[in-house]
Amino acid sequence: MTTSRLRRRVDDVSVVVVTYDALPWIDRCLASVEGYERVVVDNGSTDGTLDLVRERHPEVRIVERENRGLAAGWNAGIAATAHPFVFLLNADAWLAEPGSLDTLVDVAERHPRAAVVGPRLRFPDGRLQRSVRAFPTPWRIATEYLFLRKLAPRSQALNAFYAGGFDHAHERHADFVMGAAMLVRRAAIDEVGLLDEDFFLFSEETDWCYRFARAGWNVLFTPQAEVVHVSGAVHGGRMFRENVRGLLRFVLKHQGPRAAERARRVLIAGCLLRAPRDRQFLDIARWLRSGRAPELL
Repeated sequence: MTTSRLRRRVDDVSVVVVTYDALPWIDRCLASVEGYERVVVDNGSTDGTLDLVRERHPEVRIVERENRGLAAGWNAGIAATAHPFVFLLNADAWLAEPGSLDTLVDVAERHPRAAVVGPRLRFPDGRLQRSVRAFPTPWRIATEYLFLRKLAPRSQALNAFYAGGFDHAHERHADFVMGAAMLVRRAAIDEVGLLDEDFFLFSEETDWCYRFARAGWNVLFTPQAEVVHVSGAVHGGRMFRENVRGLLRFVLKHQGPRAAERARRVLIAGCLLRAPRDRQFLDIARWLRSGRAPELL
């Protein structure tokens, strides 16, 4: 890639990273996008994350704020930038190759109605991380939480929630892509609006992509760019309740109270199935039983 072409892409995209005790990964994350405008929105780290950023990446702009969730952090970062594209990157993720971000912008420019372009994700050991999802419905939630997808892992009927059979080797449209790494077009944001901050940690990108789709924009997956993602590193799987809450909020918001009630009952059953191996699931099932979806949320 020529210097002039690289400069054009640097002028096209801003990188936003939201941090919360991300010390083990933030240096590699920010180093992988060095040269672009970078904004770190910190949600109250106490592990030295910001000290490292200031020492190793002094040109990075830091926005410190109370922890109001990932969506709110992304919104703050987006508001602090002005380039035509914004690249939302998890603190535990980094570009696999130096030119990956430029490639994402190239793909977006070839598809002017793409609001979001998601790269192919890989675990640190090189394994494919399946990053394409289908919009949640009570049935799709049931196929995951009641383990129905294990009966036919690649079928669309029993594994639509995780886009069973989706070909991660070719560029394709998707319902939504995991928010670990997303290139987002500012013109689409200006039309549809920022992320819904009622989603604290999970399903915020699901809701956003759904709103983009409703407004006539596309979500695109491309294997031409790759990002390495540790996956769950920051929360360590400890926030399963927020995952459940996000799913329930999405269904209530976009499909109504009846669908949300069906989803709530499925989630109760799914948590009870998991309770023997982890008490947190029993606690979540009790919480789900304590009221209907509008009351819980």
